[in-house]
Amino acid sequence: MNRSKGLTYLLAAGSVATAYLMVRFPNAAVHGSLQGLTIWWKQVFPALFPFFVLAELMIGFGVVNFAGVLMEPIMRPLFRLPGVGGFVLMMGIVSGFPAGARITADLYKGKKITKTEAERLASFTNFSNPLFLFSVTAAGFFHQASLGIVFALSHYIGNICVGLAMRFLGKKNKETHTAASHSILMHALDSMHQERIAHNEPFGKRMGDAVVASVSTLLSIGGFIALFSMLYQLLVQVGIVSLLSTGLSICFKVIGFSADLGSAVVPGLFELTIGDSKVAEATVIPLIERVIVVCGLLGFCGFSIQAQAVSILSQAGLSSRLFLIGRLLQMIFSSTAAFFLYHIFQKGSRSAAQTAFVMGEPFEALTHRTAEFGPVTTFVILIIFICILLRRLGTHAHQLHR
Repeated sequence: MNRSKGLTYLLAAGSVATAYLMVRFPNAAVHGSLQGLTIWWKQVFPALFPFFVLAELMIGFGVVNFAGVLMEPIMRPLFRLPGVGGFVLMMGIVSGFPAGARITADLYKGKKITKTEAERLASFTNFSNPLFLFSVTAAGFFHQASLGIVFALSHYIGNICVGLAMRFLGKKNKETHTAASHSILMHALDSMHQERIAHNEPFGKRMGDAVVASVSTLLSIGGFIALFSMLYQLLVQVGIVSLLSTGLSICFKVIGFSADLGSAVVPGLFELTIGDSKVAEATVIPLIERVIVVCGLLGFCGFSIQAQAVSILSQAGLSSRLFLIGRLLQMIFSSTAAFFLYHIFQKGSRSAAQTAFVMGEPFEALTHRTAEFGPVTTFVILIIFICILLRRLGTHAHQLHR
């Protein structure tokens, strides 16, 4: 009870202090919020929206059941999770955070996985999308597309290691026997069909539900990005960021890294994009140190993204404890993997760097197109979202008057 009261007092004091700082430093608060909303408006919304809608439709059409049956022989032995976890894993890699938490919550609410399975699954399906890894981070920030393969592999290896560590938690279920490949495929197809029939709805309604659910989640994500961007600017004003920088500088110096990394890393604790950019710009620091630190930040993913995932999980009644532990573990695993991968790809054959560069080019082109058409895309989708809501409100009001 005392612990609960202490948390209440702490949250109350924090909210009051934040409100005071907003009044005390209004320019910093407005600048921080606008900076966060700009990132959301131009990049986050147009990048995540199609994947969120697609995931909703795939769940409704039974594709998750299909993938679950096919992925069962892999997910059970490796992660001690049902096959549908493989769908979340793949969508998380392609979509980026917080898609893993969002789809996991949907599967839990649909009773396709248990609470323990959902919490373990969410802990290692929190990925940065390939667009950000190859184009934004490697080509944009570091101006070396060949580093994209190092960032991607270390990020994925770190998350998989988290999943392997989490498999030892929870009660062990009875092992299921795998049938022949032909019967698995037929069973997967039948499972997909049965799921679609069980939730048969007109395509228009299904599409409308997917748009509404996706935009609602993205609006919440935008709020978190703006909030933490503003909070960082306020902490800069009162000197707390400077104290954090000093503390991190000491820690980096102890492990043999450059002390200058301390001030560059602090923004990444709040907002990943800004932190990666700051570390990449510190060219006086050896490249290998910057690469290892950025891989660690990608695993930690920043308080802003963590808060987004925690909010999604809590709304579904899931604990975020394993998710937060997973971010610390992924930071360690990804940084360790980056040390070895850097030596393999950067000091290895020239063909490896050329291959990574070829992989980075399409992502770089896609990034430029997203930046160019992102705001227009966001505006159009929000208008469609408002129209759908108004139409549904009108239909509901009409039914009440009948």
